[in-house]
Amino acid sequence: MRDLTQGIRARGGIGESTLRPDGTLKVSGEFAYASDLWHEDMLWGFTLRSPHAHARILSVDVSEALRTAGVHAVMTHDDLPAETRYGLEIKDTPVLADGVVRYHGEPVALVAADHPETARRAAAKIKVEYEQLTVVTDEKTATAPGAPLLHPARDDVHSRHVPHPNIVHRQPVLRGDVAAARKRADVVVHGEYEMGMQDQAFLGPESGLAVPAEDGGVDLYVSTQWLHADLRQVAPVLGLPEDKVRMTLSGVGGAFGGREDLSMQAHACLLALRTGKPVKIVYNRFESFFGHVHRHPAKLAYEHGATRDGKLLYVRCRIVLDGGAYASSSPAVVGNAASLAIGPYVVDNVDVEALALYTNNPPCGAMRGFGAVQACFAYEAQMDRVAAELGMDPVAFRQRNAMAQGAVMPTGQVVDSPAPVAELLRRVKAMPLPPERQWETVGGAPDLRALPGGLSNTTHGEGVVRGVGYAVGIKNVGFSEGFDDYSTARVRLEVVGGEPVATVHTAMAEVGQGGVTVHAQIARTELGVARVTINPADTRVGSAGSTSASRQTYVTGGAVKHACEAVREDVLELGRARFGSYHPAWATAELLLEDGKVVTDGGEVLADLADVLDDTCVERELEWRHRPTEPFDLRTGQGKGHVQYSFAAHRAVVEVDTELGLVKVVELACAQDVGKALNPLSVTGQIQGGSTQGLGLAVMEEIVVDPATAKVRNPSFTDYLIPTILDTPAIPVDILELADDHAPYGLRGVGEAPTLSSTPAVVAAIRQATSLALCRVPVRPEHLTGT
Repeated sequence: MRDLTQGIRARGGIGESTLRPDGTLKVSGEFAYASDLWHEDMLWGFTLRSPHAHARILSVDVSEALRTAGVHAVMTHDDLPAETRYGLEIKDTPVLADGVVRYHGEPVALVAADHPETARRAAAKIKVEYEQLTVVTDEKTATAPGAPLLHPARDDVHSRHVPHPNIVHRQPVLRGDVAAARKRADVVVHGEYEMGMQDQAFLGPESGLAVPAEDGGVDLYVSTQWLHADLRQVAPVLGLPEDKVRMTLSGVGGAFGGREDLSMQAHACLLALRTGKPVKIVYNRFESFFGHVHRHPAKLAYEHGATRDGKLLYVRCRIVLDGGAYASSSPAVVGNAASLAIGPYVVDNVDVEALALYTNNPPCGAMRGFGAVQACFAYEAQMDRVAAELGMDPVAFRQRNAMAQGAVMPTGQVVDSPAPVAELLRRVKAMPLPPERQWETVGGAPDLRALPGGLSNTTHGEGVVRGVGYAVGIKNVGFSEGFDDYSTARVRLEVVGGEPVATVHTAMAEVGQGGVTVHAQIARTELGVARVTINPADTRVGSAGSTSASRQTYVTGGAVKHACEAVREDVLELGRARFGSYHPAWATAELLLEDGKVVTDGGEVLADLADVLDDTCVERELEWRHRPTEPFDLRTGQGKGHVQYSFAAHRAVVEVDTELGLVKVVELACAQDVGKALNPLSVTGQIQGGSTQGLGLAVMEEIVVDPATAKVRNPSFTDYLIPTILDTPAIPVDILELADDHAPYGLRGVGEAPTLSSTPAVVAAIRQATSLALCRVPVRPEHLTGT
């Protein structure tokens, strides 16, 4: 049978750079986001948040707020109708503060009013009396004798393997004999590293509209990453069965993990059911920083041992992640950090410990890279240091130890698909370097716009030096550790206006990754039709899982492919019944759907698809799962925990003003294996976007939390800096396509891997330019000037 992915079998099919249907609308400002939702008689909701990071609530007086003209409802914890807590993995997060606030900005009360400013002013009139409590901000204060317990001790299989109740989760990974290997090592290198708290910094704020229904239920239109997880958590809070809570995806302005947890979903529904009116909640930017989880800040201690000829013998490391006030997805982040802690290298002897803490810092959870980002920064810094100690080229040293297909992970899992680590490094190193001193004009005068800090006229090029750095990373794809990772797709094929039309319906959250484009490409390829309609995502169809873990093209794309294949077989059976007597090929040949026709695998046309269907509608709704995984052993970390691995390598070229401590990234080249580029243009965009997010973490992005009070100091885009177009360098991309035989079309998840290696590559380049150790990100000007 011919491979439909080779060549063009349907215009706009797999392998083409089909344009996104929402692209022009987003660029032109015409796209409707969740914040644009409107209902003619709607109220506006607002959330009162705690000014303290840890305090007991002594009293709440809402009487003045209720007397405010235009206010329809005020709710506190005491007004909740049913379940009062929720959580992605551990149900520990209060819907509204339950007598204690555990982080700065925790929701305390809700207001619904006929105008957003009225709601805000009424919330300011709520009188809350607090008794401040001791704050827990790091491992020392969290696990010290007599430390405040932020949550009651759990009694589950995971909690029995942690040494303190303020530790959310702990995962060791043990393999080989580290002590014996250390005795054989010619070189031993230690390093301690730190990563600040990064925000997802999506531009579209949390927003949604809840509309009460006549059946006593509610319809919620919301920007989210996981409709069915929202449903699973919100319905018990409302005291309603899931079939009375209907969720529809609204336009999402970016996500990157920050929309995986609940924000305003339950609050809007509660107010709508209380008032009997539609309620819209839209966070302002200040609220948004408090309303979603962030990337876990981390402290990492590593020890590498190697032979004189550059062979890694062992790695010992300890990774401490700050999970903040509530668990969110910290257990899974710990599992990723532990299992990927040594990077894409072959090491026979490993001793890893990774853990996440409960603290009074802002809650942390899913963010692009999901635990692997923190580890990659540390192990890649170590690889440079070991290479320097050995006098080896850092790329050659990495290649000497690079894993390949058939390698064994520290968890004991065999990598059974291509792992072209050495080749990616070779490719990225072979890319042409940008010209030296690119900021000089032909006449020799510096072009200030191209200098570090030159746009603000802070330098004229004095003390500017160039550096080049390399890094490579490994990221898992899909949900892991035995999670039932599946997706559902409903596909319909029918004749409309004399032309066959396919309709695809999934609950996949389109958050900018381009899934709606790829689903249409799959349907065109598998069903041979030109017209494909993508229905809005909602909970009327089975779950598609979260748009995270680089999984949607793999899993929901796999479900769409699976459903299309079933529809195709039904159509062919229909054709055999109607036309089989006219041509023996209907019974004997391998049949395909191409360009609106039924054809044999030899290309002979048997019938028009419209004639086969006539007035029949063929529809299938099917679930699809990837290969099963299994939990890591809680004592040894052994287990087949991941379904697929992805790899990316970066080379960064930077220029550093060593006198002012300013950095300009001149170029950030990337080579990545994607298995199969279903849409090459979208793949390139994902790689460039992930690389830019890693650049931001390297040199500018950090939520600053006061270590004494655990209060956030910079909850705005005025003070939380993200890369703009002026900070983003050229990002040449080299796409390698080595098919994973276990995945649909051989594809490999793309979106997260470039976020890993971009950060350490940029920092490695700064180190090379300055000869400074630079063990913390983001790198700040004072780290470079010593002031």
